[in-house]
Amino acid sequence: MEPTPGATKETLETILVVDDDETVLRIVVAILEGASFRVLSAHSGADCIAVANQTNGTIHLLLSDVDMPRMSGLDVSDALRATRPEMRVMLMSGGDNGLMVLNYGWAYLQKPFMAVKLLQMVTDVLHTPDRSQPGGRQFDIRMDISEKG
Repeated sequence: MEPTPGATKETLETILVVDDDETVLRIVVAILEGASFRVLSAHSGADCIAVANQTNGTIHLLLSDVDMPRMSGLDVSDALRATRPEMRVMLMSGGDNGLMVLNYGWAYLQKPFMAVKLLQMVTDVLHTPDRSQPGGRQFDIRMDISEKG
């Protein structure tokens, strides 16, 4: 389908999506591209880090599955935030990881989800101050409890 003459479709922010489930990855990429985001994708944590290292521009958001072989979404987010501290993070999972992820201070979306919910959360994370920041293992509230106990 050709764009309407005179109409411009502005590309929004860049989002790096990583999920080891090919079907989920394709669906999420299609939803985000349909909303005019620039989308980079990877099938594993190691691939995600390689894609980020090969990308010279800003990556505004990492959207990662939590449960992946060899490198979890939490590990990927920690590794990428070391070199891209301005990057926002949003994690997703079909498992029972919500409380753990929220303990780390990241935005979280439970799978399965509707496209409208994904886009709403992505927009919120990108445009709401401190929505997913600062996040990371050092902000795990369970550490405060264990240090007091």
